[in-house]
Amino acid sequence: MTTPSYNQGKKKGNLGTFVDERLGLSGVIKGFARKLFPDHWSFLLGEIALYSFVTLILTGIFLTMFFVPSMGSTTYPADALPVTQAGMEMSEAYASTLRLSFEIKGGLLMRQMHHWAALLFMASIVAHMFRVFFTGAFRKPRELNWLVGFTLLILGLLAGFTGYSLPDDVLSGNGLRIADGVAKSIPILGTWVSWGLFGGQFPGMDIIPRLFTLHILVVPGLILALVGLHLLMVVVHKHTQYPGPGRKDSNVVGFPLFPVYTAKAGGFFFIVFGVIALMGAVLSINNVWNYGPYDPSPVSAGAQPDWYMLFLEGALRLMPGWEFEFLGFTFPMNIIIPGVVVPGILFTALAAYPFIEKYATGDDEEHHVLDRPRNVPVRTAIGCVIITEFLILALAGSNDIIATHFHMSINGITWFFRILLLTAPFIVFWCVKRICLALQRRDRELVLHGRGTGKVVQLSDGGFHAVHKPLDEYERWTLVQHSAHRPIPAGPERDARGLDRAEFKSEKRREKLSRFFFEDRIEPVTPSELAEASASHHSLHAGRTNTATQTTAQLVEKKEPVEIEK
Repeated sequence: MTTPSYNQGKKKGNLGTFVDERLGLSGVIKGFARKLFPDHWSFLLGEIALYSFVTLILTGIFLTMFFVPSMGSTTYPADALPVTQAGMEMSEAYASTLRLSFEIKGGLLMRQMHHWAALLFMASIVAHMFRVFFTGAFRKPRELNWLVGFTLLILGLLAGFTGYSLPDDVLSGNGLRIADGVAKSIPILGTWVSWGLFGGQFPGMDIIPRLFTLHILVVPGLILALVGLHLLMVVVHKHTQYPGPGRKDSNVVGFPLFPVYTAKAGGFFFIVFGVIALMGAVLSINNVWNYGPYDPSPVSAGAQPDWYMLFLEGALRLMPGWEFEFLGFTFPMNIIIPGVVVPGILFTALAAYPFIEKYATGDDEEHHVLDRPRNVPVRTAIGCVIITEFLILALAGSNDIIATHFHMSINGITWFFRILLLTAPFIVFWCVKRICLALQRRDRELVLHGRGTGKVVQLSDGGFHAVHKPLDEYERWTLVQHSAHRPIPAGPERDARGLDRAEFKSEKRREKLSRFFFEDRIEPVTPSELAEASASHHSLHAGRTNTATQTTAQLVEKKEPVEIEK
């Protein structure tokens, strides 16, 4: 019989050891905890999106327990709040929304927190994507991660649309009516698309249950999966970093995940959650009882969707009432173009942009150091054009509010936005591109000559020279570390045997695109230029020293003041 021996000097059996002995995760966790992340405020935009989504899940779980996703008809109790809805016939979905707001403790707070979190979620996604766009963080090896982020943007739009359509009030019903019109505008297939979406004639009895399933199950599940994939790619590819001393494509300058970023992320989550809770408590939003249950007859001014869908509303309002018939089918261009064609072109171009720019540059290197927006003027100008067009369409979607508040003609406002929509892109593109080029010229001057000190020195030959303070090596590195792309010339039209080259036409197209991107450029300062400028400054400094020596002699000999610096 063997007596068990006990090791009194070493304690075993704690939870961490128990889990590690069975899963072997200590090495993975240790390596992940040492993962370095650079520090910059713009990197928090993605975190705001993540924490807003967590808030959406927490508040959504609460709302799901009380919301009734049914189009069945019911009569609201006569003794229930709000009194304006008492005794009215409405759907079960709308009645449960009212009960959530007026009877369930904390229900209104949860509803408003959920709505504000959705708005913040979309705002942070859009801001994060523009940060990625302007800084070139989508370049190799992150093209697939850009597509993941783009898909998250589309899913966010879908989540928002399915969410604010659930209460079945006048505002959400009008949104569904627009969706029905856009679906029916599709040639040949439109009627069948609408029939399949609504389960029959609009509005039918199936749309709210279907939207509810999409909103609480399908879309959140896809978003969770893509968020995990997005974060995994960030870890695998390592985080991008802004240009600066010691920062290269082969390293990361920053702080480890644990304990620095773990503490920061935990604190920042509670800040975001607290701000959303404060907004939900004091800022009223989506008061459905002001609109009443859905009825297709009342459509009044002020019926706007959430901001991220407002550009579609504006496009529909600006499009003239064009339509034509062909082969017995009606083609309503006033709906097809703004509701199908324009969003399709916009989102397709946005998804494909990294590959378009890669084609124009011919660059197949990995990039982990971000671009300064001024160093890529065409990309920056394109991004500003997109923002400008979005703002114009959003304002056009509010043309009725502008007309009623400022006592202006709604037709005049509509025509103004139509003209602005067509002319603003060219003006904004030209201005932003010129500004970026001017900023690059300024950077060259700073690198070569330094910053002005406001002092003017008289040299020994009687000339005057403005005194500049040279940049230190860290500032200089930030301004000269980038490499300028140049247009890619097409090869010869014929080969050595005098035969036409099959790829010449595609090379010519690539050359035109490349010239569009890089024909106007400012070359970075070369080492020879920097050395020449430094030698010139040294000679001027020596002349200034000789002048100062002569001036001292004059002061001693003549006893008169001589002004050197002004």
